[in-house]
Amino acid sequence: MILNQKTLEKLRQLINEETEYRSGPKLVQFFNSLGFSDSYGQGFPSRWAYTDERLARLNGTPGIDQCICTVFAPVNFVGQFDYLDRLLEEFNQYLAFDSWKVVREGADLRFARVDKNQAATNTAKLELNEEDQFLKREFSNLSIDALGLEGGLVDVLNERVKEIERCFQSGAYLAVLILAGSTLEGLLLGIAGKHPRHFNQAQASPKDSDGKPMKFHQWNLNALIDVAAELKIIEHDTKKFSHTLRDFRNYIHPFEQMSVGFSPREGTAKISLQVLKSAIYDIAQGIAMLGV
Repeated sequence: MILNQKTLEKLRQLINEETEYRSGPKLVQFFNSLGFSDSYGQGFPSRWAYTDERLARLNGTPGIDQCICTVFAPVNFVGQFDYLDRLLEEFNQYLAFDSWKVVREGADLRFARVDKNQAATNTAKLELNEEDQFLKREFSNLSIDALGLEGGLVDVLNERVKEIERCFQSGAYLAVLILAGSTLEGLLLGIAGKHPRHFNQAQASPKDSDGKPMKFHQWNLNALIDVAAELKIIEHDTKKFSHTLRDFRNYIHPFEQMSVGFSPREGTAKISLQVLKSAIYDIAQGIAMLGV
């Protein structure tokens, strides 16, 4: 199977974030299961660049079929088959332009040919990609004060949000990325401290060598995002773009930014600010479900 560039880009998003968040080591493990023999270490490229390069090498070989089947393996979606079917439906909109679709039959997947002209019927659905849709979300009455966090933390978070907005308006886009990432981490850490039992008992909570939940100050942003999503405190799109923001924040290190030639733009900063707003909104709705 030979995939066009847009389909490959969508597949990369599915591998890196949408089916699950895969860190650098997890990406190496994923592609090594497809026949590569890579190792993770110093000088490892960005996750996006690594995934793009590996998909380019698999494209047009049986390995790309195996890759798709691995990404959508039903065994990884036990209890979430509705979500798996939504992911497949969306991916098939892209795959139709390659004259293929993925069909799930219970616990099995198969590929089926489609008339390439059918792809035209999906064009309207593709006009707005997920990023556009996420940016179009509007929020009213956003309030960190209403989340029940410690007073001192609320004051700090409110000041940070104001500073992020000032940075965005003045075109200081790298500052927006870095501040938004750290503010999101502080926000989720505050929620974890307010609901420790739920966060510690979550399947995605990080464990120490004895299998016990780690202290909250040892959690990284990746773990906080995944647990918040598992507890349905944040929605799927917020989770996805929160991980994107997490990656952006890595460019706080000048050599990391230099190595990949990253230059933040207005759109990148806009996503980062939207992630923060979306998280505040979702948390306000989601914490009520915890029943605490």
